[in-house]
Amino acid sequence: MIYLLLSILASTIIFINFKLFERFNINILQAIVVNYCIAFMTGILAYEGTITISQLPNLNWFYYSLVLGALFIIVFNLMAITTQRSGLSAVSVATKMSVVIPVLFGLIYYNESLGATKLIGIGIALIAVYLTSKKSNQGISINRKLILLPILVFVGSGIIDTSLKFLEDTYVANNDVPLFSAIIFLAAAIIGFIIIIIQVIKGSLKFEIKNVIAGICLGVPNYFSIYYLVKALRSDILESSGIFAINNVSIVMLSTFAGIFLFKEKLIRKNWIGIALAILSIILISL
Repeated sequence: MIYLLLSILASTIIFINFKLFERFNINILQAIVVNYCIAFMTGILAYEGTITISQLPNLNWFYYSLVLGALFIIVFNLMAITTQRSGLSAVSVATKMSVVIPVLFGLIYYNESLGATKLIGIGIALIAVYLTSKKSNQGISINRKLILLPILVFVGSGIIDTSLKFLEDTYVANNDVPLFSAIIFLAAAIIGFIIIIIQVIKGSLKFEIKNVIAGICLGVPNYFSIYYLVKALRSDILESSGIFAINNVSIVMLSTFAGIFLFKEKLIRKNWIGIALAILSIILISL
């Protein structure tokens, strides 16, 4: 249970960092690339084995982790574009509701149990995520021409979580978890640097040291959010469908409380109902 709690805490710290990015006008792409570099170095430092670069391609999970890292930054850019064109609520709901994909994967592929209590808990968790993510009484309005963007965010986020579960279960040895996490972030960082180089060539890049500092602050919790999630999936506390549901709804709930106490955010009635449902869903799934 401690691994799951630490993953939730690390993910909440990521939320706090993003809120501070908004306040200090941080360039998100620059900070994200630095963050991936720091996350990679954190994983290398945490790895207790001997690292031989020439042997890395021989690891069963190596090329999968590169693809997953690429998906990380692709989904990030999709989230940024969707936020600009369809609003933050659309991105927030699409990202959080994507938990249904790894949950279904666990139930179908791993033949995990689905009793009435667990089914109700997962259903309530999805409702809680939706209600807590909405910050206004208006519905989420999305231009039909742009409907593909939140769908891609939804699918991409779900594939990332599902791939983490599949790879850690199928290919990654227990001692390789830090290295596995590090290589994912390295792949994302490399693609991020390519994007930045393109911006430099186009003359659209404005470098500021505050973006580097922001990336450093984000990198460590970002690494541990993945590391501890993988460790939680390897534990015997719950099946993966339960872990993903509790992890997701807990992050939304804790992030909401952080917004209240640290950033003086005001919640509407839907948000409070969502928090109450989140607590109920955690209890039901845990049972």
